[in-house]
Amino acid sequence: QVQLVESGGGLVQAGGSLRLSCAASGFTLDYYAIGWFRQAPGKEREGVSSINPRDGSTYYADAVKGRFTISRDNAKNTVYLQMNSLKAEDTAVYYCATSTWASVASPNRWQYDYWGQGTQVTVSS
Repeated sequence: QVQLVESGGGLVQAGGSLRLSCAASGFTLDYYAIGWFRQAPGKEREGVSSINPRDGSTYYADAVKGRFTISRDNAKNTVYLQMNSLKAEDTAVYYCATSTWASVASPNRWQYDYWGQGTQVTVSS
């Protein structure tokens, strides 16, 4: 049974940092793309960042470039999202997801098959 469990969310002031973790079980994250998405109230779920574990290539949404960094720990089968210089507009529920067939780092939701339950990030201004 595949499980993705996010952690690390919370309340932070604008300008602060958080590191989200996505721990996988029942499925190795070594071959297929892993993505981070977020969904704010009343908005569509959007791709924030993703990584191709085969070559290390990454994708970042324009809104987070230069502030967020995605990384992997192979030994822990875990993916991280380091979020710096947080803004109020980063407030959302953050989800990690993994594909079971595609490696390309993509923000497209249809590419991802397994999703975590989400973790709330709230940035106060």
